[in-house]
Amino acid sequence: MKKFAPWFLFVLLVSLSAFAEDEKGVLPSSFLAGMHPRYTHIAPGGPYAKQKEAMTRASNLVGNFSSSTAFPHGVDTLINFTGSFRAHGVYLDGTHRDLWQYSMVGRGPSFNGTTVINAPVIPVTISMLNADGSPRFIVTNRKNCPNCKPGELGKKVRLISRPEPFITRFLNSPVFGLSRYSSSPVRTQIVDAEQRAEFGSRAARNWHTLLLPSLKKGLTMALTDDSTYSFALNDNGSCCAFVLVDANIFNNELFPPTAPADNSTVMGAAEVNGDITPKDIATFFFPNVYLYKNGNVNDCCTLGFHSFDEEPGDARNGNRTKFYVMNYSSWISPGLFGGGFEDVTAHSHEVAEIFNDPFIGFDNIHNITPFWLDSAGQCQDLMEVGDVIEDLSNPSVPVKMGRFTYHPQTVAELPWFEFKSPSFALNDSYSYPNENALTALSAPQALNCNGQ
Repeated sequence: MKKFAPWFLFVLLVSLSAFAEDEKGVLPSSFLAGMHPRYTHIAPGGPYAKQKEAMTRASNLVGNFSSSTAFPHGVDTLINFTGSFRAHGVYLDGTHRDLWQYSMVGRGPSFNGTTVINAPVIPVTISMLNADGSPRFIVTNRKNCPNCKPGELGKKVRLISRPEPFITRFLNSPVFGLSRYSSSPVRTQIVDAEQRAEFGSRAARNWHTLLLPSLKKGLTMALTDDSTYSFALNDNGSCCAFVLVDANIFNNELFPPTAPADNSTVMGAAEVNGDITPKDIATFFFPNVYLYKNGNVNDCCTLGFHSFDEEPGDARNGNRTKFYVMNYSSWISPGLFGGGFEDVTAHSHEVAEIFNDPFIGFDNIHNITPFWLDSAGQCQDLMEVGDVIEDLSNPSVPVKMGRFTYHPQTVAELPWFEFKSPSFALNDSYSYPNENALTALSAPQALNCNGQ
């Protein structure tokens, strides 16, 4: 047998090593089919809230029982109204209580007019890099692109996922576009229709809260550690059918770590550029970008979340603390997940939750509810209207806009969190637009739903 020369063996080993590196993080395009789509909660104020709180928190953030007064006091943020309800339940410290408070976006349901809220959309590119910061490429082959045509094999593809192909359809969705809903006498946006439905006859005829979308300059999130992201190529070998990112890395690259913010992160750059303000509901748009937990790509997949960034005030706003309310949402291409998760399912879920729970119970008073349990065993004590529905076999409803049919998510209504029977919502329902999604209340729950 002819022996390889040492130099030839060295070159072969280097080539094999390079090929292995090239394939790192590659997943089959069918990988998500068996995953359970979900939404997650991060700490109010984002991952850096604790370290920033002392620098930003106003001294007069206190609760308020009025149904018409904005919350929180001393803060520059979204227009909102507060209310309360009575229900026997267990508070998060294990004590029993009967009075619960909430804040919601807009003006109260007795307001006979339209409130318009700016809704900037910031499209974000995911750039996958090598450890040295250089662009990462992959060569298409039958392993990473089994459906590639012969002419599409052997091509060098840069790993960069761009949002541009999805923007127009995203902006035309029911979240921003007008359609007919049973809760409104006029065409409206789906989240406004949901809010009108949950207050039923308590809502004034012309009460509306609408979003005014505006497309902002795109930004880029650079991922430099190839152990913290994975991806699948499109069937033609281009990047990418989807990108999976470690949730901790993603959150750290999204939220500004400093107070005041700098432009070193995506949201920080949007704040510094003036593209988002504390009066807005900002969407950071990441098509087909999903998150996994615990450093395990199989612990997947988060499709979106909502939160806010807390920043110090300045002379221009009377030195009031700023709460920038935001959501990260993925456009979901058809076929990636089953069960009705498609296109704007995630975005409609997150925006509906912002309307009903804009500050995620940050003061441990507003939007904290009696513990509830959904049909899949999910236990919470927050007024997260989308989470109650997400575990159903098909949580979305079809809404046709022009020639395209969207799939926004049905959400739970206020009476469900109040454990109110009968419901005071539209048609005595507990969910909307699909009024048959929830037909019963959660059973009363002990602390953390841990038995009775």
